[in-house]
Amino acid sequence: MTKVNKFWDNQAKNYDKSEEHYDQIHLKITKNTLKYLHEDNIVLDYGCGTGTKTLLLADKVEKIHGIDISLKMIEKARSKTIKHKIMNVRFEHSPILKTDFENEKFDVILAFNVLHVIDNIHQVLPRIHQLLKPGGLFISATPCLKEKMQFLKKLQLTFYSIMIKFGVVPNFLTKFKFSDIERHISDEKFHILDSEHLYYKVSNYFIVAKKL
Repeated sequence: MTKVNKFWDNQAKNYDKSEEHYDQIHLKITKNTLKYLHEDNIVLDYGCGTGTKTLLLADKVEKIHGIDISLKMIEKARSKTIKHKIMNVRFEHSPILKTDFENEKFDVILAFNVLHVIDNIHQVLPRIHQLLKPGGLFISATPCLKEKMQFLKKLQLTFYSIMIKFGVVPNFLTKFKFSDIERHISDEKFHILDSEHLYYKVSNYFIVAKKL
C-alpha cells in the first residue's frame, strides 16, 4: 500500500461527515451535472470516494461505475449500494490508469474534487480521453486553491503545507488557477462546452468538455 492510498483509507471513516460541510457546493455540482446525463448513458465516476454522488446520479443513467484508489472508501460505497438496493452501480478499487475497461467505452466520465489531488494529471487526462466514446463528455469540478478562498481555509491550507514539508502527509496537492484547469483539459483534445466558477469557502471550477 502506498502512502497516498493509506492516507485516503484513513480518511474514509469520517469522509462523509467532513463532506457535509460542503453540501451547498456539492448540490450545485450535482444539479449542473444532471443537465448532461441521459437514461441510456454508461458513466464512469473517477475518484468516487464513498460513492455519495455516484449513487445520487445512478437512477438518471443506464449504468455507472465508480473507481477509487482507497479500498476503505470503496467498501463504504459498496455497503451503501446494498443498503439502498441500487442495481446499476459497480464500485471497483482501482486507479484509473490500471482499470480493465478496454472493451467498454463511456458516454460520460466524472471527476469531482479529484484533479487537484493527483500528481499525474498529464497521464490521467489522456486516459480519460481514451476511455470516452467519440463525442463523449468529461465533467469535472476542481477546487482551485490559487483562487479566492475563506481566510480559515487559507490557514488550514498553510497548516497542511507544513505537514507535507515534514512528511506527515503525502505531497499530492496541486494549487490550480481556473485557467490552469482549462488549459490542461483543452490540451488533451477536449472542447469545453460549459463552465462555471463556483464558490463556497473555496473556489471550485465546474467544466463540461467534449472529446474531439
